[in-house]
Amino acid sequence: MKEQILGKFKELFGSEGDIRTYFAPGRVNLIGEHTDYNGGHVFPCALTIGTYAAARKRDDNLLRFYSMNFERQGVIESSLTDMNPGKESIWTAYPKGVMWAFTQRGMDIPNGMDIVIYGNIPNGSGLSSSASLEVLTGYILKDMFGFDVTNQDLALIGQYSENNYNSVNCGIMDQFAIAMGKKDHAIFLDTSNLEFQYAPIHLEGSKIVIACSNKKRGLGDSKYNERRAECETALAELQKAVKIDNLGQLTEEQFEEHKSAIADEVRVRRAKHAVYENQRTLRAVEALKKNDIRLFGELMNASHVSLRDDYEVTGIELDTLVEESWKQPGVIGSRMTGAGFGGCTVSIVEDGAIENFKKNVGEAYKEKIGYAADFYVVEIGDGPARI
Repeated sequence: MKEQILGKFKELFGSEGDIRTYFAPGRVNLIGEHTDYNGGHVFPCALTIGTYAAARKRDDNLLRFYSMNFERQGVIESSLTDMNPGKESIWTAYPKGVMWAFTQRGMDIPNGMDIVIYGNIPNGSGLSSSASLEVLTGYILKDMFGFDVTNQDLALIGQYSENNYNSVNCGIMDQFAIAMGKKDHAIFLDTSNLEFQYAPIHLEGSKIVIACSNKKRGLGDSKYNERRAECETALAELQKAVKIDNLGQLTEEQFEEHKSAIADEVRVRRAKHAVYENQRTLRAVEALKKNDIRLFGELMNASHVSLRDDYEVTGIELDTLVEESWKQPGVIGSRMTGAGFGGCTVSIVEDGAIENFKKNVGEAYKEKIGYAADFYVVEIGDGPARI
């Protein structure tokens, strides 16, 4: 991919000067869904698919962007003085937002740039193409201009830019998983304080398979905000009965003891998911430490059931993909991943079963839903890098 993006850069912007190439991964969350804003744990990993860039400094403040994914848009010109938080609707708002966020931290960018981008993360898949582009941009700025920032800083800058430049109320998980990615490891992250540890993922004889539903997520944002509000209300009700700062501090037993403090049955189920999913994530990490991949798979399955029945964020597309996956030989575990209402599932599948898995699940999905799903066999990779 490096040669293709370098070739396109030279075709558009010429071959002279110091042209550098970069990569930042996408991410998938293995377990721990809708826990990040409830003070719980998540367990994401960086992927070997992601976003590539070729970039070169300019001697003025002009910015020229080109995406090989949106070629019909051509070269998009802007400048370092043309930053409009909350007012840009095209893809360049993500890299420009990161540039703006650097200046907000007192790191003024002295030169404009020419940048060519290519991503092989499926659009709308829930594998964090936007966070990948944010971390990639931050890494380019760090490398090009020598800014003294860590990869963890890049995650926080990416989140800040998405919250404040692009007006998207995302948590920290996506940018953190991408910036801090480590080959063959997932990141066990406590979202309440950003303490984390790497956990090795040994999938001897198995692979991670992503199934993309190809459903356009229309309801996602409104339902996401609704779920957040329901959990916040449930937390406030529980706090009258038990001293906690967030739902992630409760065990299942404590929740069952105090759940009568929640006045509405729907909110009971929402809070139950947040508490039980956090505990599942803790158990899943312990299972991996003991190399118990079967238990890990069972916890993935239980996670999906909870997201379907208690949190109600799956929908017929994701349920079809997961329930058909559970029927297949060689499937260790399968669940929806991401916000829900479309996007992807993540499955752990034995090597010898992968082709039949894709064929059988794909055929059943198309027959029931009316259009095809896409399947990606992915590896766990490192964070951003110059390549």
